[in-house]
Amino acid sequence: MFKKLFGKEEKIDHEVLVSPMTGEVVDVTEVPDPTFSEKMMGDGIAFKPTDGEVVAPIGGEIVNLFPTKHAIGIKSKAGVEYLIHIGLDTVMLDGEGFTAHVSQGDKVNAGDKLITVDLDFVAEKAKTITPLVITSDVASIEKDINKSVVKGETEVLTVHL
Repeated sequence: MFKKLFGKEEKIDHEVLVSPMTGEVVDVTEVPDPTFSEKMMGDGIAFKPTDGEVVAPIGGEIVNLFPTKHAIGIKSKAGVEYLIHIGLDTVMLDGEGFTAHVSQGDKVNAGDKLITVDLDFVAEKAKTITPLVITSDVASIEKDINKSVVKGETEVLTVHL
């Protein structure tokens, strides 16, 4: 209402992300794939999951849901894009072991269920470590890593815009 009256929009200077998975959070440099560990796609964190449910780490819009359901892109309300890449070498599974609960274009809130993955199946054929990277330019990030996390609850990343 005040925005309409005074023409001012509240400026967002940072975003806080919650863990998209239950397990352990580590730095993205620990991911055994140079695309992620060398931050070619962006800086971020990674998860060693103990549960196969993946939830939204932040509210926004699903801007990319890969046909193989192994990766999902979310654009936050502030315009920052995040990529969750479920496991490594999982594209070759061609969607087997993955169930999507959202579609491209859907709006989500932090904690909403995105994808369910059969971790045992993936572990037999690929790696389950799951990077979460920022694919947009941001001022800085603060990582809260090397600890156990609960999906949709534990704060893991503060992104300064």
